[in-house]
Amino acid sequence: MREPAAGRLADGPPATAHPATGRTGTAEARSDLSGGTAESRAAFSGGTGEARAAFSRESAEAQAGFSAETSSARAGSFPQGAGVDSGVSPDAAPRHLAAPAPHPRTGVAALSPRYQVGAALALAVVAVVVCVHVGMVFLHVAPSNTITKTHGKAIDEWVYPEFEQNWKLFAPNPLQQNIAVHVRADIRTADGSSRTTGWYDLSAQDGRSIDGNLVPSHTQQNELRRAWDFYSGSHDADNRSVGPRSALSEEYLRRIVVLRLERGGAAGKDGRVERVQIRTRTTNVPAPPWSFDKVSSEPTYRVLPWWSVPAADAGGDAR
Repeated sequence: MREPAAGRLADGPPATAHPATGRTGTAEARSDLSGGTAESRAAFSGGTGEARAAFSRESAEAQAGFSAETSSARAGSFPQGAGVDSGVSPDAAPRHLAAPAPHPRTGVAALSPRYQVGAALALAVVAVVVCVHVGMVFLHVAPSNTITKTHGKAIDEWVYPEFEQNWKLFAPNPLQQNIAVHVRADIRTADGSSRTTGWYDLSAQDGRSIDGNLVPSHTQQNELRRAWDFYSGSHDADNRSVGPRSALSEEYLRRIVVLRLERGGAAGKDGRVERVQIRTRTTNVPAPPWSFDKVSSEPTYRVLPWWSVPAADAGGDAR
């Protein structure tokens, strides 16, 4: 088979030259086709680029919206209805996200600096007094040492008579007696006459104050008892002094009984206590049923002499 003639298409009319350009129709067709293809590619590339840009913008907006919604969900949702239609600005922070109000100060922190300094100084003074008291009591009950030998007088003046310590409860032979303290007084009345009262059982008064009281005071439990122990320990059975603290023990016991008489109204209206006399009534604690010990149940009395009451201690001025 022979090849088709030059300038002729294989199955079409012969190619003719263009009068102006001198190119054949086949070349023009090819050129038009190439131009159209290039324009199509350019348009397609442009459309693809615009589509990509639009898609990128939409993706960015969607991602930004998702991030905002996630942040809102973590921090807490906005009030219902907030948005464009509700008139609430979307930039306005919800109330529960605002900074919490500071808590009001209480206690010492609520005081002004001047009063804070005063409170700190008061606490420091109390702490020093407590430490000194504990140290004094410890040295009082501790065995004899260099400090107690050097400063024994100062320690005794601090401890006696209010803070005296003893170990009678833990002695080999603990107390097995009930001791009641009684007192009577000579009263000078408002009209100048005098009278003597009957015996007041001060221990029984303390007992009635303690019975049924869940938190009895130290005064009700121990003041009178310790005062009598202090006196009996510094005097013999004939009421003679046997130690350097005998005068102090007598003054201490006298002032306690005068205070009790004044509080009980023993002197009456405008009356004054001139003298007091103290006695004790001692009874033995009965032996238990299984014991063979024979203990006397008869009370014994110890009567002290009359003591004159100074004017400073009479009339309710005793302290």
